[in-house]
Amino acid sequence: MGEVVGRKEQPRDRTGLPTHAVPLAGPACTHPLQTARERRGLSHPSAEGILVVCPSVVKVAAQEAAPQMIPRVLTIAGSDSGGGAGIQADLKTITALGAFGTSAITALTAQNTCGVRRVMSVEPAFVADQIDMVLEDIGTDAAKTGMLAGRPVLEAVADRVRVHAIRPLVVDPVMVAESGAHLLEDDARAAMRDVMLPLAEVATPNLPEAEVLTGMRIGDVPTMKEAARRLHGFGCRWVLVKGGHLCGDPVDVLFDGHGFLEVRRPRVPTPNRHGTGCTYSAAIATGLAWGLAVPAAVEWARDAVQAGLQAALDVGRCSGPLGHGALFGRPRPR
Repeated sequence: MGEVVGRKEQPRDRTGLPTHAVPLAGPACTHPLQTARERRGLSHPSAEGILVVCPSVVKVAAQEAAPQMIPRVLTIAGSDSGGGAGIQADLKTITALGAFGTSAITALTAQNTCGVRRVMSVEPAFVADQIDMVLEDIGTDAAKTGMLAGRPVLEAVADRVRVHAIRPLVVDPVMVAESGAHLLEDDARAAMRDVMLPLAEVATPNLPEAEVLTGMRIGDVPTMKEAARRLHGFGCRWVLVKGGHLCGDPVDVLFDGHGFLEVRRPRVPTPNRHGTGCTYSAAIATGLAWGLAVPAAVEWARDAVQAGLQAALDVGRCSGPLGHGALFGRPRPR
């Protein structure tokens, strides 16, 4: 029995869903809808030579005929119940900068602006399933990793990155929260260096993270550059050592194995900076998804972070989040 729409009756396919009928020229017909449907094993010609096609297949064919215009960015990170960092900050950033964000959640945190009470890692196989489901359907133009919690999750993510050939990948080696809480188990730190960094187009450690990964003390721009050299030696193509923990105006050092770029901005006088690193790496990934080269993506992302800091929100009793609303309407890469 068909579905009545106005006075016309819509035929249904074998699943009972409303369908569209497309005339076939004959057995050798290569109508684009037929091709799309048959490739997925879902088409079935009727006895009258009519190919019955579900509306979802019409959408598939239209997408194949016209490429998507919005960049897609996948974030693989932990959830921040306070909304200022993690997956929440990533998706706000990606959306505000004009891209479409997807996510795979690696861990749940019970936290607010003052600290982290509890961390619960997601089962590694389920993290892998999230990544698979996103990439098998939506795909991505760039991705980033944030909090990976422990070695099993980290290795599952690294495996999916290799299987799906996810590029470009921004690796934010999240280890410690703004409040000082540890977000990466000790046994995963070597895996971060040896397994994740070689997969990165860009690695974005802050100073404490760079010190853990390199085993050296960092207190000024020259030692930041030495740390960048060592980190680059672990296999990532670009390293961005972030200098926000130093006194004075912050300087970030970008290194590609050949030369350095110092990314400088005036310090914004605000105590509200929760989620700065997450926002920065998500913005870099979004810039790469827009087609920017790494140095341009870093500069563009740093401007976005500056805007977020200037509009930081006095939310909660401790370090509040960036004002991601200030990122909407910023110039898109050309």
